Amino acid sequence: MHRLDLNLNYDMVESILIPFIRNEIRKFGFNSVVLGLSGGIDSAVVCELAVRALGSEHVLALMMPYKSSSAESLAHAQLMVDRLGIEAETVPVTGVVDAFFEGKGDASRLRRGNVMARSRMLCLYDVSARDGRLVLGTSNKTELLLGYGTMFGDMASAVNPIGDLYKTQLRGLARHLGIPAPLIEKSPSADLWEGQSDEEDLGFSYESVDQLLYMMLEERMEREAILAEGIAPAFYDRVRGMVVKSQYKRMMPVIAKISGRTPGIDFRYARDWQEVK
Repeated sequence: MHRLDLNLNYDMVESILIPFIRNEIRKFGFNSVVLGLSGGIDSAVVCELAVRALGSEHVLALMMPYKSSSAESLAHAQLMVDRLGIEAETVPVTGVVDAFFEGKGDASRLRRGNVMARSRMLCLYDVSARDGRLVLGTSNKTELLLGYGTMFGDMASAVNPIGDLYKTQLRGLARHLGIPAPLIEKSPSADLWEGQSDEEDLGFSYESVDQLLYMMLEERMEREAILAEGIAPAFYDRVRGMVVKSQYKRMMPVIAKISGRTPGIDFRYARDWQEVK
């Protein structure tokens, strides 16, 4: 069977990501970052990498609980703060979220989760403006491909160092970096409501979907070839549908082209601004 490589050369991965963070932060004149530290493995890995890239004095973590957030999540976030010796601020989002929904009746979990995620990003970007820090992203490749995240919420950032690592690969990197075991071993959760679990929401495990995504995207295998590997048709169809339908979440807003030089389409890199000699 075609298999996703979970035994990456994590020394090499680390050697790529640390200068990536350093270069991307500094090339536009910044030297410090802010990130949301949730108590989960993704933000823990990003925080660890940021400290190794920039130094603990240039990394600020925000812990942004809602009233139903798990006490364990805050404790695990604090583990990383203590481990790395970084500055941290606790900014509850309960008041913002509850004020938003006041008078709106019963809102679904999806709506409340989206507002929680966007309220947290509001806090991060406010600190970015306050301190002159760039926001580091913490969405992994699995979440991005499935669209399992909130636009302008947890998916928003200036720089994302882990967006090309599947969730199961991220666990390997976390072990390599020495992230505390409780953060690696616990069930993944966005902590949007009490008892929330990523894998229960999705209806499948990260291990199974990562293997399927790898065959679909890296191996570029056709449907019948993937089904011949033992993947259930309904599972394949559901995952493919999620990837296709969430493409808009992985793009900047599409701008209708009218002129000869359109933002985004014609200005993708810094070199696009250089004079032609």
